Amino acid sequence: MRRRQFITLLGGAVAWPITARAQQPRMPVLGYLSSGSAGPVEGFRRGLAEGGYVEGRDVKIEYRWADNRYDRLPALVADLIRREVAAIVTVGAVNAALTAKEATRTIPIVFQVNSDPVQVGLVASLSRPGANVTGVTNISRELLGKRVELIRELVPRATAIGFLVNPDNPNTAPSVQELETLARAGGWRLQIAPARNEAELGAAFAKFKENKTEAFLTGTDAFIGASAPTIAALATSYAIPGIHAVREFVDAGGLASYGASSTEAHRQVGIYAARILKGEKPGDLPVIQPTKFELVINLKTAKALGLTIPLTLQYAADEVIE
Repeated sequence: MRRRQFITLLGGAVAWPITARAQQPRMPVLGYLSSGSAGPVEGFRRGLAEGGYVEGRDVKIEYRWADNRYDRLPALVADLIRREVAAIVTVGAVNAALTAKEATRTIPIVFQVNSDPVQVGLVASLSRPGANVTGVTNISRELLGKRVELIRELVPRATAIGFLVNPDNPNTAPSVQELETLARAGGWRLQIAPARNEAELGAAFAKFKENKTEAFLTGTDAFIGASAPTIAALATSYAIPGIHAVREFVDAGGLASYGASSTEAHRQVGIYAARILKGEKPGDLPVIQPTKFELVINLKTAKALGLTIPLTLQYAADEVIE
């Protein structure tokens, strides 16, 4: 073989893998936006994997955390849009989903919220969301009545019930309205305690004590959720039993929780994100609502608060922490 022919063949052999690599499809990128601080995402990753997408192998994920500062959300969304993500997943406070929807009408958005997505303007309807938005709602507000019933079982003579909320969360106002209706019908006083930061948490419990609050509920919010250990400690210190929306409060030392599983909601979000990466339109995917709710009770906390949990309630619980 002549030297020139050999060099030509060798050059082609070297160039072929380079060309082949260049022709490989680009790995899709998902934006993951949380209104809270960095936290567990195992449920989301599991849902993605069920849909055929493993992080690092089939999809890249750009994580963004607002650290409970809702004013940071617009800049974080803008950054994800500049990175040309294939879809944006939002979790935590509904503010994240609303900010993403306001910023883009073309990039698909998959949300996980504890609000009524129709009422807050995220989707046109639960069955046909329309536009570029869909997701999962834990319909937490509709469960407020059930949590009040729990308080009535645990503290039957309670006449003053508090509500610890972040006033900057759009879900707060409709939740307050619902509780006000329940209070009027049940003949008890509702006491609202706003908290946007740790200093205000302390002030909120001092207000509860001053107003002789006998039990309290927590609103669904990224900051409130991230503060579960602090809230549980304050509730024990002030001897005020609390009923919460998610079990993370009970794991942190809170008394009881009743609501849908956050981990399951995040799994469903991952499944929807995978379906959208495969080409389905978010507007055609109905908003998912939970079908199972869990009651979790912390007996150790009940003892510290001087409460006796009825055996019927213990038997009805999905989990009792001792």
